[in-house]
Amino acid sequence: MKRRYPVIDIAKTGKNIKRIMKNQGYTVKDVQRFLGLGTPQGIYHWFDGRCLPTLDNLYALSEYDE
Repeated sequence: MKRRYPVIDIAKTGKNIKRIMKNQGYTVKDVQRFLGLGTPQGIYHWFDGRCLPTLDNLYALSEYDE
């Protein structure tokens, strides 16, 4: 019997991050400043499903309340 384990869909995760940010009224610049990122490109890469936030950044985003 094959073991099944959860798989993270990078594209869906990026879309969810973008949707949640929009619903909360957060801009890319807000999140960039909060996370201390030098440039916003990483955030756009999340949106596009090119990569995922690090665990540290994902946790920080879950606690973000402007």
